[in-house]
Amino acid sequence: MMMKTAVVIGATGLIGHSLVNQLSECASYQKIITVTRRAVSYTNDKIENHVVDFDNLSQHRALFNADVLFSCLGTTLKQAGSVAAQRVIDYDYQLHAATLASEQGVEHYVLVSSSGADAASNNAYLNMKGELDIAVKQLPFQRISIFKPSLLLGQRDHLRIGEKLAASVLPVLCHLPFLKRYRPIQGATVAAAMVLVSEKTGEGAEEFVLDEIFLENMQG
Repeated sequence: MMMKTAVVIGATGLIGHSLVNQLSECASYQKIITVTRRAVSYTNDKIENHVVDFDNLSQHRALFNADVLFSCLGTTLKQAGSVAAQRVIDYDYQLHAATLASEQGVEHYVLVSSSGADAASNNAYLNMKGELDIAVKQLPFQRISIFKPSLLLGQRDHLRIGEKLAASVLPVLCHLPFLKRYRPIQGATVAAAMVLVSEKTGEGAEEFVLDEIFLENMQG
């Protein structure tokens, strides 16, 4: 079995943090490169952390010489301060990283998008997510896997009041059959699904939406 090298951007976020841990325990991967804006220490020897200035990402193109790029980068409007600043992180940085990876010969690109992502949406966040989905599909990856989960659950390093409220209400509402596919999902479950998909062979672009990402729906 060929051992893979993975690059992860957004490694400090809810999904990214769990993803790095799971990749480090996965026999299919020999090296995990985390590209971050601040230093992160790891205890697993498989993991290398590189701190970069994402505004000058081209200077670090060699870091994207790998088998798989996992893109989990993202922020909130509140954290970014404006829609324009949020777009830099959620669109510009991610597309630049994907472009560098494709130029370095990365075969598989795995992206965390969002349910409702739509380039035609009037919602700025869903619009930029939809535009990114379209843009990365134009890049010459052998395989592209896009994950579009619903509300994410898990321990974050900052509090999101709206998500906390929704997380307490949605699980109850989602017992209704027609709402089941919108039920919240743990960030660790999304990460596990991403690892699972990356271990399988495939070609072309594929999307996993809402309840499709739950592991019981992906084992087949």
